[in-house]
Amino acid sequence: MRKLWIVLATLVTLSLTGCGYNTFQSNDEQIKASWSEVVNQYQRRADLIPNLVNTVKGYAAHEKDVLLGITNARAKVGGIQASPELINDPEAFAKFQAAQGELSGALSRLLVVAENYPQLKADAGFRDLQAQLEGTENRITVARNRYIKAVQDYNITVRSFPSNLTAMVLGYKTKPNFTVENEKEISRPPSVDFAPASSKSPGEAQGAAR
Repeated sequence: MRKLWIVLATLVTLSLTGCGYNTFQSNDEQIKASWSEVVNQYQRRADLIPNLVNTVKGYAAHEKDVLLGITNARAKVGGIQASPELINDPEAFAKFQAAQGELSGALSRLLVVAENYPQLKADAGFRDLQAQLEGTENRITVARNRYIKAVQDYNITVRSFPSNLTAMVLGYKTKPNFTVENEKEISRPPSVDFAPASSKSPGEAQGAAR
């Protein structure tokens, strides 16, 4: 009897391995880890924005539309619970993408406005925030690419034979991923110009001051 149980256990183990069960578990853990990093890097960016807005406000308080735009975009991002469950909900995932894309656009507009204020660009605090922002945008790109790859691997397993049979039996479904349109938008980091105002020619500086 004991030998029979051993044989059955061995057969079950082999069947689970051959049908992709273990691959599903490995891919799912990779997705969770990758998603956690994506969220962490987006949060790092969001945390930089209040100081960035306050610094710009000190030199360009009348740019109300731009300042309000980035504040509202950040609030919208903060209102989304980026929990592990979100990556299984295509609609919620799409809202997350849209909110992050809106914040990226608002951030870009803020930095474009900053180009018109040489004194702001020369401010040490603003330049430090720019450096942190550039580093964060790079980390977002890396984290997002890892997530995309992890989801691709998982979805291939869900669709491929014979692992697709296991997926049907256990209820595993493909997970939403960053769309091509969204990827083009949010993979374009905000323009960060580190050239101090003094490096511009007199004509360029006067034009920016206007």
